[in-house]
Amino acid sequence: MDTYEQVQKGPLKLKGGPELGVTKRKKKKDRGKAKLLQMMGKIQKNQEEELRHHLDKRTLAQVAFEKVQEKRQMERVLKKASITHKQRVEDFNRHLDTLTEHYDIPKVSWTK
Repeated sequence: MDTYEQVQKGPLKLKGGPELGVTKRKKKKDRGKAKLLQMMGKIQKNQEEELRHHLDKRTLAQVAFEKVQEKRQMERVLKKASITHKQRVEDFNRHLDTLTEHYDIPKVSWTK
């Protein structure tokens, strides 16, 4: 047992003593969350300001044009939504029946 009496028990020590010892840093969770919330608030404010700035650059004609475009788009959506797929197919078939035979697919085979 004499050979094991000199074994050091506990953590290993680095050369140079405690001056070079590594100390663990405490995590600062609360400060990070607060900074993150502040940054998000600043980003949202900047986005709102950019949006206002963009809206201010438009002329009256541009604003009116965009309103009319939006109105027409809504009318198109409502028109498409009012007719079912089955009704659209029936209307298309009626349209094809009114066309002349000029639009029919020609025969490919010469033997018949």
